[in-house]
Amino acid sequence: MSNLVIVESPSKARTISKFLGRSYRVMASQGHLIDLPRSKLGIDVENGFTPSYITIRGKGKLLKELKEAGKKTKRIYLAADPDREGEAICWHLSQALQLDENEPCRVEFNEITKTAIKEAFKNPRPIDFNRVDAQQARRILDRLVGYQISPLLWRNIRSGLSAGRVQSVAVRLICEREEEIRNFEPEEYWTLEALLQANGIGTRFKALLERDQEGKIELSSREQVDAVLQALQGCSFVVEKITRQRRLRRPAAPFTTSSLQQEAASKLGFTTRKTMLLAQQLYEGITIGRGQAVGLITYMRTDSTRVSAQAQADARELISSRFRSDFIPPQPPVYRSRKGAQEAHEAIRPTDVRRDPEAMQQYLTRDQARLYKLIWDRFIASQMAPAEYDQVRVSIAAGSYTFKATGSSLLFPGFLLLYRSAESEEEKVLPPLAEGQELTMVELLPEQHFTQPPPRYTEASLVKTLEEKGIGRPSTYVPIIETIQSRGYVEKENKAFVPTELGFVIVDLLKEYFPEIMDVGFTAQMESRLDEIEEGKIERLTVLNDFYRTFKERLAVAEQEIKHIELTAEVSSETCPQCSRNLIYKHGRFGRFLACPGYPECKYTKNIVKEVGVPCPLCGGPLVERHSKKGRLFYGCGNFPECRFSLWDKPLPENCPRCGALLVESGGRGKKKGKRCSNRECGYREGVATARTAVQG
Repeated sequence: MSNLVIVESPSKARTISKFLGRSYRVMASQGHLIDLPRSKLGIDVENGFTPSYITIRGKGKLLKELKEAGKKTKRIYLAADPDREGEAICWHLSQALQLDENEPCRVEFNEITKTAIKEAFKNPRPIDFNRVDAQQARRILDRLVGYQISPLLWRNIRSGLSAGRVQSVAVRLICEREEEIRNFEPEEYWTLEALLQANGIGTRFKALLERDQEGKIELSSREQVDAVLQALQGCSFVVEKITRQRRLRRPAAPFTTSSLQQEAASKLGFTTRKTMLLAQQLYEGITIGRGQAVGLITYMRTDSTRVSAQAQADARELISSRFRSDFIPPQPPVYRSRKGAQEAHEAIRPTDVRRDPEAMQQYLTRDQARLYKLIWDRFIASQMAPAEYDQVRVSIAAGSYTFKATGSSLLFPGFLLLYRSAESEEEKVLPPLAEGQELTMVELLPEQHFTQPPPRYTEASLVKTLEEKGIGRPSTYVPIIETIQSRGYVEKENKAFVPTELGFVIVDLLKEYFPEIMDVGFTAQMESRLDEIEEGKIERLTVLNDFYRTFKERLAVAEQEIKHIELTAEVSSETCPQCSRNLIYKHGRFGRFLACPGYPECKYTKNIVKEVGVPCPLCGGPLVERHSKKGRLFYGCGNFPECRFSLWDKPLPENCPRCGALLVESGGRGKKKGKRCSNRECGYREGVATARTAVQG
């Protein structure tokens, strides 16, 4: 072999090797081979924060194989992912393989297609040491924080805890949101709608009370509502003013990492990890046709909405062939990326728009196909013309009060013909009206409301908030979410994050002794400084010195002042069958469980069983929530292992009218909920209205 190519993953290696031919040998490093030691700090703070890198345990044999292969080739190409982590992997490999640092060995591509790979290998470049320095600075900062604060937590709270420069801020956001919810005091308010009809016939519509003679009106009590109702008795309802305008609704930008995670959660019910795992598979290569492997999407860790001119031209050609010419905007749309986005990357898009989801479905798993369709639809829609609405606003006078009614009808669907987001608006059509027209008041509809507390964070909304506040980067969202759960700082209830007592304790402690670490603005500013290192605007050592000067002082005070904190264990009424102690609640991978407080002498544990209120159709035992080895929720018989009945979908307390089998929930995740027969051969289904009735029952 005359050329050696080293990539990160074996699947990417298999795909690329088919494009390059026999004169190239493609091998995989399987991620980092060289890193900081796990057993010690590994940073010489007194000598310019010099890192002590070692070969990762278990990777020595692979590194030796790469070195041997490198000796037998004329040229070595390093083709890890096109980001800071990938650049650092290439730098470590270049040192281990003793390459000249000025040698153009680095090959970078944002999509794994034959054209992109061939072009990338025509233009190799040297290692970008600004990117390497930015990655090293992040790694060193995280190591300094994690390895110097975590021991304080082990000594004073309990072993196994960790503090992270970014993860701790994420926990703070969740805790502060929970405090908002706990301290929230609902306020009463009322709305008053009039159900109206033109000429006493035709379509009825509602108009909302908006103002009186003194201005905008707010109703906060039943007494105020009754006074308005009294004043409206005998009043005529007359159309005072009609305002009509055309409104454009523009398509959303193609996906970035965070927007993909948010939309996949809303529409498909995917976790952030599942979304990124599937996206990685689509990026690295899928075998299609006669053994041809190709990457179906561009690189999936990006915060840029930029799209190449060629991709836009391909999309416009496809839109022209599938739709009318008026579905193509006069100029290709340009979307603004957030501040600090890496514009060298593109947005997440299909590598070839001609590979439409229907054609690719036969080569993909169900979830791969669903995610690919989401990405393909969103990208094509982003290049289509805006939707056009006819928007009508009607002011209706009734005595000294003014009601308003708004309507919206779709004149031109534009991109909506292909893609609607999870929050798409619905049309609301008003009947034909004319100024001065008197309306028939059918009924006045007062309704009491109470203000609602802010919602708890879900994975999607947390990622959105982290991005908006400039905390973390596309590659960090998944590990942040996994770490705060695995450490027991938060747990999930109905897919939303709820902080544990431990989470509150950690946040309060770190806010007191390390206010900079826990400050949202400071963390965002640090991300910006890392970006400046990559751009060559600032030296790595300057950033590290500025940070450590204050951090070192905080650390010294904390080591002297922090005392042991005893967490209050929540005691249950159940007793341990082995030693008769009252069991206590603990937190694990899948949420709370019961454990004996006598550990390690007594190691008894018990899962907390959540019954769904439906008997098992085989043995009559209760059906309960359970988790598979991979963490997926399913429903099984509580008498397991004697009875092995199980379902993936949530069972409902009623039977199929056609075959008598259990009914289960269907839909959701962006679709209307309904129910269907658990017997697939039966095929019985019901719509959303029946499903709601079933839940209420």
